[in-house]
Amino acid sequence: MSTALQPKPRIIGQKAKVSIVASKYNEQFTDSLVENAISELGELIPMARIDLIRVPGAFEIPVVVSKLMQSNNINCIIALGVIIRGDTHHADLVASSVTQSLQNLAVSNCVPIIHEVLLVEDEKQAHARCIAASMNRGREAAKAAVGMIDIFAQIEKTIPKPSPNISR
Repeated sequence: MSTALQPKPRIIGQKAKVSIVASKYNEQFTDSLVENAISELGELIPMARIDLIRVPGAFEIPVVVSKLMQSNNINCIIALGVIIRGDTHHADLVASSVTQSLQNLAVSNCVPIIHEVLLVEDEKQAHARCIAASMNRGREAAKAAVGMIDIFAQIEKTIPKPSPNISR
């Protein structure tokens, strides 16, 4: 994974709907991810509607993402959370389950999901990725979301629209 943030995509005047589903667990770190993602989205697509849904932990993120996909016309979803590895395999199981579930949802519903549910070794790594400015994953997630919204908009422009049936 790159340690440098990618250049900001440019979408001027784009109206978009972005939902952020973020864990409350490890609140110090996830709150920072949320704040940075929202700030970056505000800079890149100021006319966007941004909805924030907080869930108890990372494991609950995929089911809420699934529900959002059923009920809303969303351009992109950002999943944010921090899982800190402990002495058991629980963190690995949760991280693997969340990753697989989010990928399956994205592909089966053809809606981009930006996966920034981080699995880190300790609080030092969490701080570096969530709070520090040099490799902030909240800002990176926002940039990726805007990039995917732009890609999907370009694809939509190239798909021919069906012509209306005219009966006589």
